[in-house]
Amino acid sequence: MRESSQGVTVVALLADPDAPTEIAQRLAQVLPARLADKPGQGRRFDVEVVSEPFTVGTEDLSTLTRRIMDRRRAEHWDIVVALTDLPLHSHGRKLVVDLSHELGLALLSLPALGGLRFRGRALRAVEETVLSLASRQATGAGEPPQRQPLGRFVSRLAPVHPGPIGEEETTDLRYVVSGPRGYLRVLGGMVRANQPWRLVPGLSKALAAALATGAVATVNSTVWGLSEALSTPRLVIAMVGSVALMIGWLIVDAHLWHRSTEASPEERKRTALYNASTVVTVGIGVAVCYAGLLVINLAWALFILNDEVFAEMTRTPLQATEYWTLSWFVASIATVGGALGSGLESDEAIRAAAYSKREQERRRMLADDHGE
Repeated sequence: MRESSQGVTVVALLADPDAPTEIAQRLAQVLPARLADKPGQGRRFDVEVVSEPFTVGTEDLSTLTRRIMDRRRAEHWDIVVALTDLPLHSHGRKLVVDLSHELGLALLSLPALGGLRFRGRALRAVEETVLSLASRQATGAGEPPQRQPLGRFVSRLAPVHPGPIGEEETTDLRYVVSGPRGYLRVLGGMVRANQPWRLVPGLSKALAAALATGAVATVNSTVWGLSEALSTPRLVIAMVGSVALMIGWLIVDAHLWHRSTEASPEERKRTALYNASTVVTVGIGVAVCYAGLLVINLAWALFILNDEVFAEMTRTPLQATEYWTLSWFVASIATVGGALGSGLESDEAIRAAAYSKREQERRRMLADDHGE
């Protein structure tokens, strides 16, 4: 690592477009002050953000490391930390961060940080990574890299632990996650990167169909009678069934299900992880839509229903319980209508709503490679 003149260390955050770039820009605002406040740092850190799709076309760690190394040499950065929202794998484990103290670079896979308290975890991870790389000069070039672990990174981000490194790799320190907790952490990070709440505005035609279905069903006397006759368990079954139907229809109709093209166990695990993130992402988006339909249908019922007409048709007075059960049942009916209406959406629109930009590009390239 080369330290810049006048005691300034130039740190570049090389970030994939979209979410990683947004994270990097936020980190750049607070990282210099946090690094300067660390004891033993007799230098100033200059942090800059470079948005560039350095992971395009590959998830191979050695290829990504070469790309990062080439960019560092071309720009004469002292330290470069690359951020991506793609889940990366190493020796069958899910990668958190790769460090090369000799080359002054690191590669951080953001999904491995999980979906909760993400910004704080990203800040600690990048901070510890930069300090570990910067300590190379302070301790001398002969210091073994394994003696420069990330301090709080492991203890606060359990189940993160050191991972194996191949003899031919330039990496000298690696952290991975494994086991069920590690799987759930990466899955949560992938879902967060997809930003499932974007699915709601992305399904405008489906929502229009659902709202129209709900509006008509609310004033249908047959629906009134059914809502009164259904027990709570059956209402729950109707809700779960309609949501599951909507999720399945979106995934099948928009071709969101990822199929493995290789027979290796690692590829099958990777495919299962991508599909799990798809189901959870779409599921959260549909659940938000369902809750919105429930509220809208309740407001519509309060406005449109007449006590005397309802009581005459159902022989039940219109009270708070009746408003609630009717709106609940209508929300399930409307969700089925929305599933049918989603067929009017283009596949690209649904993919854009369900996936991050990097995941969209990855899937598009896979489809092009296999002529789909």
